[in-house]
Amino acid sequence: MQRALLIIGIILVLVGTLWVFQGVGILPGSFMSGDPTWARNGTITAIVGAVLCYLSVRRRLPKQ
Repeated sequence: MQRALLIIGIILVLVGTLWVFQGVGILPGSFMSGDPTWARNGTITAIVGAVLCYLSVRRRLPKQ
């Protein structure tokens, strides 16, 4: 379960970053290029992915 959360989190961070780059116009050639809505959606997606990564790693650490 923890490994699945980590993989999903990494995918969400990557997809979110891609959407941000397209939304701000760094990666042209898509209907998303230059659309601030996709920059916002990408930011939210990347944050959710980062939280999932954090939670999956935090659960793995041994308790002290």
